[in-house]
Amino acid sequence: MKATHFGRNAAIAVIAAGALALTACGSDNATNTPAGTQSAASGPKVTGTLTGIGASSTGAAMDAWKAGFSTANSGATVQYSPDGSGAGRKAIIDGSAQFAGSDAYLKDEELESSKAKCGPDGAINIPVYISPIAVAFNIPDVKELKLDAATVAKIFRGEIANWNDPAIAALNEGVTLPDLKVTPVNRSDDSGTTTNFTDYLAAAAPEVWTDKAAGIWPATLAGENAKGTSGVVKTVTDTPGAVTYADDSAVSGKLGTASIKVGEEFVKISAEAAAKAVEAGKPVDGRAANDVAIKLDRKTTESGAYPVVLVSYHVVCTTYETKEVADLVKAFESYVVSDEGQKTAADAAKSAPLSKTLQEKATAAIETIKAKS
Repeated sequence: MKATHFGRNAAIAVIAAGALALTACGSDNATNTPAGTQSAASGPKVTGTLTGIGASSTGAAMDAWKAGFSTANSGATVQYSPDGSGAGRKAIIDGSAQFAGSDAYLKDEELESSKAKCGPDGAINIPVYISPIAVAFNIPDVKELKLDAATVAKIFRGEIANWNDPAIAALNEGVTLPDLKVTPVNRSDDSGTTTNFTDYLAAAAPEVWTDKAAGIWPATLAGENAKGTSGVVKTVTDTPGAVTYADDSAVSGKLGTASIKVGEEFVKISAEAAAKAVEAGKPVDGRAANDVAIKLDRKTTESGAYPVVLVSYHVVCTTYETKEVADLVKAFESYVVSDEGQKTAADAAKSAPLSKTLQEKATAAIETIKAKS
């Protein structure tokens, strides 16, 4: 499949008025009804319980989506366990969840394995959430730093031991850096945030970060670890000198964040800067037309782009056992990617709304979900 750039302006545009439809279900035959333009709170309702497992990075967004969807559909409930992206992908593959949240799209071998439970076309990746990954630190009296990819890589490899190291000082003229031990904190679980963070380091600082991108942190590296986004943020909050990588929605309080060098400038973390980085993304080669997995360009030099970014997916089956489940999945995912759902997430989690281009691709993919005949 020839890769094409997503629209340059679409990724940061304000989503146009007119929400995408919430697909109907039950006797209203949602599996055969294409999405229209009404808001998620109108139209036929769905009932039942939907079970998801996956990424903890989207916790604030998921809470908002669950509440908004249940308000619009009083007989419907969404249960979500934030056990990590790896756990989510395993759950959709083995059939123990009806959708997965994952900050990394399914690998080719995972797609193949998904066919056993998800039908001959397997599972598909639907982007639902765009957010920057913060390099967050606890340095007394310091809230902002400037870092480049090589320096970030050295910090997390333990090659920079103190915050007043000359490599950090050279990038932060005028900042008083303390003689304080650097304590890197990584995720202990199989994490899509780790996948995205190490993907950035491997691409942008290959001379320092010699490990491949992976959801499991390299066992050879020293440092502290904790489970989940909340776990690493709490550890850093409680530990002067500690530093971690985490979804920006979870970073607050006394933690500072780093601006990242892109080209010749340092870009501050923001939803808009994350969305701009996604502009440079391309469809993953070899995937079906209704699979919306995105290959990010971690080495972009685009002005204002923040490349330490994750695109979180809901991984869903293309075929479900029953029409009731298929309709419920379609209704929930239609709400999540709608204007209303994306604004709800942005308000709750500081995420960037999907571009109009991605929103349309996601909606088209959701419409293809079906039940076994």
